[in-house]
Amino acid sequence: MLFRLNDITKSYGGNEILRGVSFQVNVNEKVGLVGRNGAGKTTVFRILTGKESADSGDVIKVNGLKLGLLDQHVDFDSGDTVHTAALSAFKEIHDIEAEMRRLEHQMATDYSDEILNKYADLQSAFELADGFTYAARAEAILQGIGFEREMWDHDASTLSGGQKNRLGMVRMLLSGADVLLLDEPTNHLDVNAVEWLEEFLKTYDKSYVVISHDRYFLDRTTNRVIEIDRGQAVTYKGNYSDYLVERELRREQQQREYDNQQSLINKTEEFIRRNLEGQKTKQAKSRRNMLERMDRLEAVQAEKHGGSFKLKNVERTGNNVLMTEDLAIGYGSKVLADGINISLHRGGTLGVIGGNGTGKTTLLKTLLGEIRELDGKILWGTKVNIGYYSQTLDDLYDGNTVLLELKRVDPKVETVVLRSFLARFLFFGEDVDKPVTALSGGEKGRLALAKLIYSQKNVLILDEPTNHLDIPAREALESALDEYPGTIVTVSHDRFFLDRIASQILSFETDGSVLDYSGNYTEFHDWREARLKSGELQREIKKPSEETPKASEANGNSTLSKNQRLQLEKRIAEIETQIPELEQKAADLTSRMSQPEIAADFGKLSNLTESNDELQKTIQKLYAEWESAAEELG
Repeated sequence: MLFRLNDITKSYGGNEILRGVSFQVNVNEKVGLVGRNGAGKTTVFRILTGKESADSGDVIKVNGLKLGLLDQHVDFDSGDTVHTAALSAFKEIHDIEAEMRRLEHQMATDYSDEILNKYADLQSAFELADGFTYAARAEAILQGIGFEREMWDHDASTLSGGQKNRLGMVRMLLSGADVLLLDEPTNHLDVNAVEWLEEFLKTYDKSYVVISHDRYFLDRTTNRVIEIDRGQAVTYKGNYSDYLVERELRREQQQREYDNQQSLINKTEEFIRRNLEGQKTKQAKSRRNMLERMDRLEAVQAEKHGGSFKLKNVERTGNNVLMTEDLAIGYGSKVLADGINISLHRGGTLGVIGGNGTGKTTLLKTLLGEIRELDGKILWGTKVNIGYYSQTLDDLYDGNTVLLELKRVDPKVETVVLRSFLARFLFFGEDVDKPVTALSGGEKGRLALAKLIYSQKNVLILDEPTNHLDIPAREALESALDEYPGTIVTVSHDRFFLDRIASQILSFETDGSVLDYSGNYTEFHDWREARLKSGELQREIKKPSEETPKASEANGNSTLSKNQRLQLEKRIAEIETQIPELEQKAADLTSRMSQPEIAADFGKLSNLTESNDELQKTIQKLYAEWESAAEELG
């Protein structure tokens, strides 16, 4: 045993979060901690590390146990570079190394046995602590998590929120902790970094507990699942898929045992009623005593609903919904990707994947006409009616209540109809009168989906639709999209989601190439890996040119002076750097707003919401300025 929680309870403002949580983690166990948003998963971590105290119960740890916690929000001191911040995990080695240097200086004049023996002991300790390899290990992990060498000298305090979280993970993975506590470790990682982390954890020789909504990640990294449900912990063997099967079997067994006990109780009570005053009085009293001593089983409670995102009937489009011919996308003269050829038919789902900054969201904005294509053609089919879900949730008006926000889609519909529809998205009773500003990230996500689905669009363009949803809500959305008769284009890092709904994959690679594949994510991944190993794929990869012919021609025909052109190009480059950073900050704020302790504090939630609104306004102004500058540049 490494640690054990015994009968832990915890409440916030009278709201009981944990009510008798008990479980233990042993050596070399790889544990997934799952449960709905607000179930108490992060609270368990905070109690384990002593950041919060339990109301009652015990936390038992082996002597000297070192816990490594990955917080959802990390910060660094000004002056620390990315490289030095990563190496700070090795303070003990640094101290040994510093003492060795001091002794080496002293040994220039002091040859005593005491000094020589002390130096020999330090050498042994340095070697045992992997002092000769720690720098190489740190650099390998930095690159695996997505920090290339050109970033190592950057000031860590100036990184975006997502980059700070990644650097915090690097430092924690290097910490040598006996147990790693990973709270949503994939939140700020692109696909390549997530896959690297999966491989790292598979070969990790110590224990860890991971909280994640990434079911694909849980499948590949855990051998045990602990579910926090209704304030208590239930343990299952195996990975996430095994847990789903075992949970259903366990519920069926519990229901059978409950039904059998109820049948026995009913028969026994009937026997007592018939015989308490008759010839079998003694037997009746004996059975009554038996019932009084019986441990009554609880009825199996229905699972909390994840929502019922049933999509309404939509108008039928033509067979060819979307085609692109040698499409090039980007900003101004900066091409993020070119040679994009999409052929999407009615009822199909195109899953778009790739690293941060490779062009996924830019593709969606180009398809929507918000950004001009740099080259090539976009051809939409007949009777296409497009609905868009933005990961920044910027279509929600803060001045409205939940009910009024849905009423924007159809002002003439009766309130009772809208209330009934909102109930499918878990907005019940007084929930519909909540202001949008008071909603958590998950609630805003569900409201934005409610608006989109109610609008009866026959083509859905979705930018990270599962980001703000817990696992039950993701499953409900997957079921709805699986039955949806229309056509879908979705950007998503949720590989489990893409396995369920995607019929085609478009992958933006880090070198600027774009791969397309007919099939779901797992099929694409296996196909890509096989071709990379054979070398076949590398030969086909084509890097986009810095400028498309269209951009080059525009430059040649421009009436701008050389100085004006340089100023515009400089400003466009600045905006192209600012927008991704601000969008990352907005995503970080939205993630914070979905945390239970924030959602329960109206003041903090309002402040975060206000900050997020200001960020969104700034982002929209930058997009408008970029488009204006790009048009002027040609």
